[in-house]
Amino acid sequence: TLQSKFLRYDRQGEEHYNTISAFIKSMRASQPDAAVYYLARMLEAGEDPVFIARRMVIFASEDIGNAQPTALVVANAVFEAVTKIGMPECQINLAHGVIYLSRAPKDRAAYNAIMAAAHDAKELGNLPIPMNLRNAPTKLMKKLGYGEGYEKYSKDDYLPAKIKGKKYVK
Repeated sequence: TLQSKFLRYDRQGEEHYNTISAFIKSMRASQPDAAVYYLARMLEAGEDPVFIARRMVIFASEDIGNAQPTALVVANAVFEAVTKIGMPECQINLAHGVIYLSRAPKDRAAYNAIMAAAHDAKELGNLPIPMNLRNAPTKLMKKLGYGEGYEKYSKDDYLPAKIKGKKYVK
């Protein structure tokens, strides 16, 4: 069995997770050849192409983000093509997307920002929203100062007082 060319791939087990990990890490390292190999290996072993496309959509925002915003558009187009076309033809769409995502510049600012902000939201709870940012649909709310001093294109820090000056996007 060790000399067999049978592709070991357990869709719920270690080999599944090792292969998808190698796939993602190859794209992250801008190595399209390795990424295409792991893509082919997963497909040949019977992995669901929708699962792979879904991971590519996540990757487009998590690892590329604003360095090349069109990566999310491409990843979503690949996902749509995979769901419409199916195997075996959609493997070409997947390869197209994998090569594009692998070659794209990388920027994890969106991922890092949401993780840091989520941590603060969880740890600090509902910090009071600054009065000038509050909605004032009633006379009472206006009288209480809701929305007072709001400017559409202000340079003021809109974060709650306790975390003013905090930078999530670096």
